[in-house]
Amino acid sequence: MDIQLKILRFNPEKDKQPYFQDFNLKNVSDDWRLLDVLHEIKWNYDGTLTFRRSCAHGICGSDGMKINGRNRLACSLLLKDINTKKPITIEPLPALPIIKDLVVDMTNFFDKYEVVKPYLINNSPPPPDGERLQSNEDAEKLFESAKCILCACCTTSCPSTWTNENYIGPAALVKAYRFIYDTRDEGADERMDILDTPDGIWRCHTIFNCVEACPKEINITWHISQLKKKISSREY
Repeated sequence: MDIQLKILRFNPEKDKQPYFQDFNLKNVSDDWRLLDVLHEIKWNYDGTLTFRRSCAHGICGSDGMKINGRNRLACSLLLKDINTKKPITIEPLPALPIIKDLVVDMTNFFDKYEVVKPYLINNSPPPPDGERLQSNEDAEKLFESAKCILCACCTTSCPSTWTNENYIGPAALVKAYRFIYDTRDEGADERMDILDTPDGIWRCHTIFNCVEACPKEINITWHISQLKKKISSREY
């Protein structure tokens, strides 16, 4: 089949503003992923097209972009799942500065991720037999939140992020959940202090954009609601 794409381009060395460029591809298979289409354009049409990608299997999260108005991973989206009768519109993730074409500056996103202390905090001496164990039931509570691949699709789809650059964002909140609800961790209170601020968890207005955008199908809003309950019920 033949397809048409509209890709937002921006080269800061020569462009004053981003602009859309049209590409027309012929004899494309519907079992191609959108990432395959971008490779075809870069390798055979325009070598200056710039985008991120690494594993190409939905694990690294590096090829998040806005596709037909929705944040998604280019490597996980098949052409057969897109309406190819209309031009496919591809833009960089919103709410982050554009470095070039579909590549955005993720510095602010990862700075917020670091704020929630995304690592196990345990100052107690380890058990004599080595590992800090937990039950299967306690581990299962963390499995979904641990699937986050830090693609930023959720955070950049959130209206609170668009209007407040200081909002910590859903990706950081999910990571906070992963450790706050870890029975082996001792840093829950200090993390909740970080979240319990005007630019923290209370900036979430339960709009569900993050759930729709998440390529790993994490129920992000539910995890945030559990954090809200835990913060609201804790004793000072």
